[in-house]
Amino acid sequence: MFTFAQARYQLAVAAARVATFASQKTGRGAGGMIGGLVAGAIDPSLMENLAGGRPVTIVTGTNGKSTTTRMVAAAVSAEFSVCTNSGGDNMDAGIISALLADRGASHVVLEVDELHVPNAAEKLDANMLVLLNLSRDQLDRVGEINLIERRLRAAVEARPDMMVIANCDDVMVTSVAFDHPRVVWVAAGAGWTGDSTSCPRTESHIVRDGDDWYATKPLPDGRSFRRPTPDWSVTGGNLVRHADGRSWPLELQLPGRANMGNAAQAVAAAVEAGVDADVALREVSQVDSVAGRYSTVTYQGRDVHLLLAKNPAGWQEALSMVDRSADGLVIAVNGQVADGEDLSWLWDVRFEDFDRLAVVAAGERGTDLAVRLTYADIDHTLVHDTLAAIAACPPGRVEVLANYTAFRDLKKALAAATKEKQK
Repeated sequence: MFTFAQARYQLAVAAARVATFASQKTGRGAGGMIGGLVAGAIDPSLMENLAGGRPVTIVTGTNGKSTTTRMVAAAVSAEFSVCTNSGGDNMDAGIISALLADRGASHVVLEVDELHVPNAAEKLDANMLVLLNLSRDQLDRVGEINLIERRLRAAVEARPDMMVIANCDDVMVTSVAFDHPRVVWVAAGAGWTGDSTSCPRTESHIVRDGDDWYATKPLPDGRSFRRPTPDWSVTGGNLVRHADGRSWPLELQLPGRANMGNAAQAVAAAVEAGVDADVALREVSQVDSVAGRYSTVTYQGRDVHLLLAKNPAGWQEALSMVDRSADGLVIAVNGQVADGEDLSWLWDVRFEDFDRLAVVAAGERGTDLAVRLTYADIDHTLVHDTLAAIAACPPGRVEVLANYTAFRDLKKALAAATKEKQK
């Protein structure tokens, strides 16, 4: 007998196809959100139905979600078929769209926005959660980081059978997973510590001693809140598995110390999913671009290297990746809803001396950035249009560091310029 639930499900799937097709054909987007929005509105139970009892791995954190998800998916794909949201649409609508696009895959690997993890973990019956890091991000949308920590801690407590891959170098992440019975601890690094100076459970001071850290007050039950002993760690450029002492060189295509930590957690997650460690590391090491990030595009005689940053921790890491021998540097900042309209975080970023680099401030909020650069005593020019800012740099290699919508818009503009040139 054809039930109402079945009819609603089929209608939701059909409507999602139409909405996605229309979005793509009209050039309004890739369809990664609209299909899920329409389908979810028609059938509120669609997400759990699409999960279909498959193994589901959720990747979350303030920074590195897309990269680590890409790495986990690549590693798991070596042994299984994988459904993933490679476009980075990480809220409910994007998750639904990804599940609709690949209903036949045996495994699901999804990046999920921190605020959406509790709902997604429950509806998808997630059996693994990868916790990367937690720091301030879009305060006007997300709120204070301690609130996110408490919500994630409650979500983890509600799922005692779920495996958690957690970064023990991050105080907030450790607090989320500290009491969980199934944790694999990874020493993935904590480049940004500005949001973890106090214990989220006792409000006491966090003391750092080399790699170790601990809270100055015990937990209510008398235990010490301290960095757990890692099961995996990144040490001297190598990935170490402490259970058997095996060590592998981390030779990644992606730059930066943070990506070494992302790779370590991705390998640990893939191993828990049933992939051999050697195979997982091989696949993770071959990831060379994530939705255009870290890619190089040629434009008007310039090799444009693209970097994305979205919050103080991400900006600090991205700034360390800038090639100081490049011929120019464009820093582009927008302040749209997706970026967070409050750009006060610019004053938390330690903008460094770029030596003889030609620095150009760009983006819709380029003036705000220019003021910050002035106070940082960095010589620069201001060109709001990011393409024009690139053209204003000397010919050669140009590093471009942009926040979310500035990065998105620049990718579209570069693609359009390339297409026009090929005509």
